[in-house]
Amino acid sequence: MKKLLNTVYVTTPGAALRKDGENLVAEIDGAVRARAPLHMLGGVVTFGAISVTPALTGACAAAGITLTLLDRAGRFQARVEGPTITNVLLRRAQYRLADEAALDVARSFVVGKLSNQRAVLMRALREHDGDAPDRARMEATTTRLAHLARRAGLGPLTLDELRGIEGEGAQIYFSVFDALIRSPDEGMRFSGRSRRPPLDPVNAVLSFLYALLTHDCRSAAEGVGIDPAVGFLHRDRPGRPSLALDLMEEFRPVLADRLALSLINRRQLRSADFDRLDSGAVILKDDARRTVIEAWQERKKAERRHPFLDETAPLGLVPHLQALLLARTLRGDLDAYPPWLWS
Repeated sequence: MKKLLNTVYVTTPGAALRKDGENLVAEIDGAVRARAPLHMLGGVVTFGAISVTPALTGACAAAGITLTLLDRAGRFQARVEGPTITNVLLRRAQYRLADEAALDVARSFVVGKLSNQRAVLMRALREHDGDAPDRARMEATTTRLAHLARRAGLGPLTLDELRGIEGEGAQIYFSVFDALIRSPDEGMRFSGRSRRPPLDPVNAVLSFLYALLTHDCRSAAEGVGIDPAVGFLHRDRPGRPSLALDLMEEFRPVLADRLALSLINRRQLRSADFDRLDSGAVILKDDARRTVIEAWQERKKAERRHPFLDETAPLGLVPHLQALLLARTLRGDLDAYPPWLWS
């Protein structure tokens, strides 16, 4: 069990969580390995075969502590939470805008994502000379991403056309992603995005980080009282946190992709840190998963100036700040949702 900020991550297979007084207790093979006061926690995230007693589940729900269950690969399985106190007028505004003017908000999510993808590539071009073919391809990609961002923000579009622009941006961005990998480990090459399941180590790291980011964005949405299931860019689907997926789009390149590249390029993750399942899926081994979680929390502590608020804040708070700006947009306090742009 690892406590980072106000979230407990439980990664050891076979661990058992129970309530002892006003504490969460983690046991392995009947021996107590960790203890944390419930009043200090905001969330509990488990990976794989972890048992949780009914008493602890009830205590977490009553205390407003979210319990998120992920599988070994980091894919979302379930979320347990108690009654939530929400602003009904804010949610009515959200539902109305999602039905009548989703494009207006969805544009900002896509512009933010495309701009931040471009910023990641531009940073890589400044940091590494690279060979001529790679550099030319990356420069061409940054130019195309800039064009797509302008079209997404200003062009006459339908919502489906906007989704097509987002998809094209993702395709060309990941087409040059391998050029950003500097590790000599041949097992850590990237030949294209694969999901459900990830088919290589790089995709396994990306998918795992995206699962953590989804958790944080869902918590951010709920924290300001908006419904994480009703989005603007992503279509509604039972069990899908569409708004959380909307919010995370602008953060993927900076919070997740750059962290994955850092872990690989610094050789903190190597091909030996992954298991390949009979299904073909590739997943992180337990020790490597802990390495990623610790790096993820350290990454969230890094501070950046928020371009709209003009204030410095930890990266881990940015999803919460953006959720707050989205709520202000829904209430009509802002004319448009301002995406978070990294520089």
